This record gives sequence, structure tokens and C-alpha cells, in this order.
Amino acid sequence: MYDVIIIGAGVTGCAVARELSRYQRKVLILERASDICEGTSKANSGIVHSGYDAEPGSMKARMNLRGNQMMEQLSKDLDFPYRKNGSLVLCFHEEDRAKLQILLDRGRANQVPELRILEKEELQNMEPEISENAIAALYAPTGGIVCPFGLTIALAENAADNGVEFRLNTEVTAIEKISEQKNGKNTCHYRILTQEGEEECRFVINAAGVYADRFHNMVSRNKIHITPRRGEYCLLDQAVGKLVDKTVFQLPGKKGKGVLVTPTVHGNLLIGPTAEDIEDKEAVNTTREGMDTILSLAAESIRHLPKGQVITSFAGLRAHEEGGDFLIGEAEDASGFLDAAGIESPGLTSAPAIGEYLAELLQKTDPVPEKENFISTRKGIPDFRHASEEEQKKLIEENPAYAHMICRCELVTEGEILSAIHRTLGATTLDGIKRRTREGMGRCQSGFCAPKTIEILARELKTDKAEITKCGGKSVFLVGKDKDNV
Repeated sequence: MYDVIIIGAGVTGCAVARELSRYQRKVLILERASDICEGTSKANSGIVHSGYDAEPGSMKARMNLRGNQMMEQLSKDLDFPYRKNGSLVLCFHEEDRAKLQILLDRGRANQVPELRILEKEELQNMEPEISENAIAALYAPTGGIVCPFGLTIALAENAADNGVEFRLNTEVTAIEKISEQKNGKNTCHYRILTQEGEEECRFVINAAGVYADRFHNMVSRNKIHITPRRGEYCLLDQAVGKLVDKTVFQLPGKKGKGVLVTPTVHGNLLIGPTAEDIEDKEAVNTTREGMDTILSLAAESIRHLPKGQVITSFAGLRAHEEGGDFLIGEAEDASGFLDAAGIESPGLTSAPAIGEYLAELLQKTDPVPEKENFISTRKGIPDFRHASEEEQKKLIEENPAYAHMICRCELVTEGEILSAIHRTLGATTLDGIKRRTREGMGRCQSGFCAPKTIEILARELKTDKAEITKCGGKSVFLVGKDKDNV
């Protein structure tokens, strides 16, 4: 029997796993996809929110502030890209100044430091490309940007190095609550059924994103409902990545923080998202209407939006719970079943704090000793592109594969791809390589490097090239050989 089974290997599940790995617990994380970071965690803004938006006293406000405070040190310990670039919320009309003031007051109530309102002249000096129509802005210096998959993968690798077991391609189909008497008290444990078999555990942590309501409702009479909220994005080329330095928001509406324009930690420019409530929990397609909306609204914030520099688009689903707040903690009528549900924005920022909170909650319920040999740090894949000439020479001396360039847009070497395959929780798909190394994320969007990367994956995994997939399942690239029938 496991002590804890976590459902979902997104950023929340991996953050919980990493915090639990500090203690002497037997922990398993189940993920239906072929890799970690395959759901919402791979398709978001990558923003580390400062915390002015959430209602004071809410779980969102609490987790947002703490997650923001944790992120910089965590990036150093676990070696993933992060930058504290600050953020701006633009106001375009005098009658909306009151809304800006509300955000300022809310942020101060949430104990967000250094918040202030900028007037037009200071705003234009700070960001010359901001629209002349902006008359003021809320400035949050503690806002930041992070690589969402870099964060998730770092948390997962560190958790695995500390003994957490990851089981991919394993979809949870049912959860059974087994009640029992222990020391005169009613307690329960859980049987988790999957297509690969079943496991039992004393505690379940439900970090299943848009499917968290499904698992919660299997064990609790107090039902919850999560609506997938689709957000579409456009990613622009690195040639325009310095158009703005700060993350630029517009005043938020009922469905979120509006369309933003932001640099990414990798040098691109990102705009989006839309906010469309849908019923399909798998609908991550982009739409013409969504793209038009993004480009139109972003152009209201920026003087000269370079629409011709768009290199790709994507969509993600936010897990919006009807109550509007994060649901974190033990279900009232299901002892030992802990939710991390309704984790929408600022979920990425909050993930480290959610992991910390749930680990501490378990310690209060079921205290166990900390590990004496906990590994607190992790080293990422060497970044050949940004290494110094001396560092590049050293990498090549240690492994000549670093002299073989595979991805010309992002300057990713075979050495980096080999590291991505053979490290802890190594990549087995093209998307897995992409998220770990940025191979295929450049202007050509893997047009040149995909065939060679498929060859490397097949060689290193000792399988046929026809078995290599984009993201698991049936997403194969090759269905036959041209000359088979010649």
C-alpha cells in the first residue's frame, strides 16, 4: 500500500510530489499522458503573478503571494528559467481609474509589496511601445515570467530523484473509498483503479486539472463542477521579443485578466489568452475567431504590434470551479482525500505554495520523519546556446555530441537531446524533447529538425522510427516507407 497517490503530473501534482518527497512516505503519481506536463501546465502564459487580483482572504490570494515569494529561490535550487520583470495593468479611460484603484487596494490587502500607480508620462518612459491611449497603469515590480514546462519538469525530476514513483500512460478510471474501524475511529483508505490494474493508498491527492471534479465526485457527496475555460495564444518570433520588457495586462473582466502582451524567458513575445467556457475537456484547438480576438485586443495595448511575426498558436484549458476559488484540502466527507481542484490562474504561480501547504497538512494529520538525505537541488540540461565559448568547448570535450547542431532555430545540439532522453523521467516523444530542450520551438516549428530528432529518439530508445510519436498514443509520424511497394 502507498502512503499517498497523486492523480495528475501537471505543475500542481509535481509540486506536491516534490514537497512530499522531503518526508519518509511512499508516494506514487499517476498520469494518463505519455509524459509529465501534458495538460494545462504546458499551455499557459508562464506568468508569475504578483497577487493583486485575487480577493483578499481567498485561497487564491494566499497561495499566489506565497508562490511568488518562493519562485526565485526555487528557480536557483532546481535550475529552471525565471525572471522578475514586473507587470503593468493598463487603464485607457478616466472613468476606469476607480477599477485601477480597486486593484491597488486589493493588492495591498493581500500584502503585495511595492505596488503603485503610474501616470502616463512615467508609463511611456518605462515602456515606449505602450499605446498612447493608456492614461495610467498599476505597476507590480514583483511580477515575473517563468518557463512553465521548465518549472514542472524540474519539480518532477527532483521528486523522482527523492524517491517518488511516476507512472505514465496510466489513466485513473475509478476510485473506491474503503471504510474501516481503527482504534475505535472510523477511517478509510482508497483503491485506485486504472487500465493497468489497481493500487491502494491511505491518502489521495487530486491534482487532475479539468478532471478534478470527476474524481472528487467519486468519493464525496458534496459535488463540485469544473468548467474548462479555453484560452488561445499567439507566440511571436524572438526577433520581436524585446518589444516590451514588462508583462502588460489590461484591466480584468469577469473571465480573467484579459489579453496580455509579455516577453517570455526564452526571448519570444506572447499574446493572449481568450477566455471561452466550453464543455469539452479535451478541446485545445485554436480558432480563427480566437486568433482575431487576441490580435485585435493586443493591438489596443501596443503601438505597433508585429502581427507578421507570429510563428505558432496554441490553446490551453483552465479548470474553473463554480465557487471561483481554489479548492485545496480534505473533502469534508472523505477522510484522507485531498483536493487541489479548480486550479486556474494564478495556478502556475501558486503551485509551489500548494505543494508546501498540502505537505504540511498531511504532516499535521499523519506526521512522519523528514528524510536525512533529501536532495534539495537539481541541475538542468546544459544550455549550449547561451553558454560561454569556454563552457561550450568543455561540453564538446566531455561529449562530442554537443558539437552536432540539430535545431538551427534554437541552436539545440544532439548532446542536449541525449541528456533529455537519458536523464530522470527522460523524454520518449518529440514533444518531450521539445519541452526539455526547445528543439522545434523556433521559427520553423520543427520543420528541419524533427526528422533527425525522430532518428535520435529511435536509436536511443532502441525502437523503430515508426514507433516514435509526437505526444504518445496514436500520434505517430511515420506510417510506412515510400519504396516498400516499388
